[in-house]
Amino acid sequence: MSTSKLIVILGPTASGKTNLSIKLAKRYNGEVISADSRQVYKGLDIGSGKITKKEMQGIPHYLLDVANPKRRFSVAQYQKLALKAIKNIQKKNKLPILVGGTGFFIQSIVDGMVLPEVKPDFKLRSKLENKSNEELYNLLLSKDPKRANGIDKHNPRRLIRALEIILKTKKPITVLKTNNQFDVLELGITKPFDELKRLINKRLIKRLKNKAMINEVKKLHKSLSWKRLEELGLEYRYVAQYLQNKISYQKMIDSIQKESEHFVKRQMTWFKKDRRIKWIKTEKEAKLLIDRFI
Repeated sequence: MSTSKLIVILGPTASGKTNLSIKLAKRYNGEVISADSRQVYKGLDIGSGKITKKEMQGIPHYLLDVANPKRRFSVAQYQKLALKAIKNIQKKNKLPILVGGTGFFIQSIVDGMVLPEVKPDFKLRSKLENKSNEELYNLLLSKDPKRANGIDKHNPRRLIRALEIILKTKKPITVLKTNNQFDVLELGITKPFDELKRLINKRLIKRLKNKAMINEVKKLHKSLSWKRLEELGLEYRYVAQYLQNKISYQKMIDSIQKESEHFVKRQMTWFKKDRRIKWIKTEKEAKLLIDRFI
């Protein structure tokens, strides 16, 4: 097997990426690198769907719990750590398997994006901070539609940073220079939208059992502000709003479900633009493609 081989397992939230990655890692002597923008943070376990030690079944995992949630973790930081992990796995003559649903993290590795070192422009940030989330998102959509499709439109910090890079470099983030280092097979899990809706709901009920997710957010609030918790997206946003008595318990559940469904659509819009992805429905299909690839 070539030492430059890299398998990517991607797909929308709740599609079964984690489960498939463990089966494939066991079969092909692989180790897993997470490509999830919230699982990098310590303490964001239940709400982010982070794999447990038991679920890992002895398969080493990288890029989990590598960042303090008090501080923003950039795609440039992710790329640096992920490339280091991939090289470590390859040195052991094992197969690196990149697994996740954060399109921009995946693209930074697969395309070897050369990310610009854009220093913070506080004057520009202050100007952008006067805009609403909707205005920021629409501006990003006009400058770089692909980046807009892969971003959390409710997160002003991410929106402002993306716009800062685009406005300073005067080019879309998605057409930045690339330097591809790997022979990549991208496998995308596809499921009917109605099935994903059902799986999201099932997962949500499980996370709320015994107030597990609510207790996790309460614990995080001991060191994080409500504002920061809301920036951490989806589950954390709406649980934080519920704990501040801004919304009812039912409204929290409905909002997480609805926003998760919207998130699935944005993820699929991003992924469908990459024609290299081989879409699969079963583990058998994945194995056939990997056997051919390696």
